[in-house]
Amino acid sequence: MMQLNDYMPELEDLVERALDEDLAGGDVTSNALIPAHIIGTASFIVKDRGILAGIEASRLVFNIIDPFLKFSILMADGNRVKPGDIAARVEGDIADILKGERTALNFLQHLSGIATQTSLYVEAVRGFPAKILDTRKTLPGLRLLEKYAVSVGGGVNHRMNLGDMVLIKDNHIAVLRRRGMSISEIVRQAKNKTPRTIKIEIETTNPEEAAEAAEAGADIVMLDNMSLDQMRQAVSLISHKSIVEASGGVSLDNVRLIAETGVDWISVGALTHSARALDISMKLTF
Repeated sequence: MMQLNDYMPELEDLVERALDEDLAGGDVTSNALIPAHIIGTASFIVKDRGILAGIEASRLVFNIIDPFLKFSILMADGNRVKPGDIAARVEGDIADILKGERTALNFLQHLSGIATQTSLYVEAVRGFPAKILDTRKTLPGLRLLEKYAVSVGGGVNHRMNLGDMVLIKDNHIAVLRRRGMSISEIVRQAKNKTPRTIKIEIETTNPEEAAEAAEAGADIVMLDNMSLDQMRQAVSLISHKSIVEASGGVSLDNVRLIAETGVDWISVGALTHSARALDISMKLTF
């Protein structure tokens, strides 16, 4: 699982920007109605079944608003939760707690939704070696946390950004095809112009292209929107020369069938771009 401690400066900056967005004009409602220095406790109550993620981001929200607020984590990221579970409590000045309520819940609900969605895909391919991967289809500014949530749900992170890996996609190939280059030539050029520490992946549209890419030395061959029969044929032709990734049109209805073809990776954009937020609320007690 990705460790957020390795990214703490980035996480703190992200949370600060989220708070700046919500508190740009202050909390006029609490300022008008809540007397200063009233002390209370708020509980984060789970209302649905799923996988918890984002508790550290929620803690940071309150720590940045008021370091004197006491945030108690009762359930850690990765815990399976059910209706009625209390994930955390925060104690202190009620006006300050209210200032952080929506931002903390936004992180917790959204990231728990991604972790929960990911866990469903991981469970669906249980028994097969295929790994479930995320994509770069993330909300601008939230990639770090969304990919973290994928890892909490049992998924594996694909490249974080464009600098992590050479990934030759359809538009790259279209440009180079017009210059008369074959799949093999494209792969070889990428390998010749890229440090050896960087992996080379190429998108292919049929088993013949996939076999050509593997033979040319691609580290990873993506099978883009291929049928199940095409995937099986590509896996057989590649014969462990490269990692094989299935991509495109993946859903919970067909992901197990895709895993059965023998692919190594299955990348799923829906993990991040279509996850439903987990229902969690914050309630004050006195």
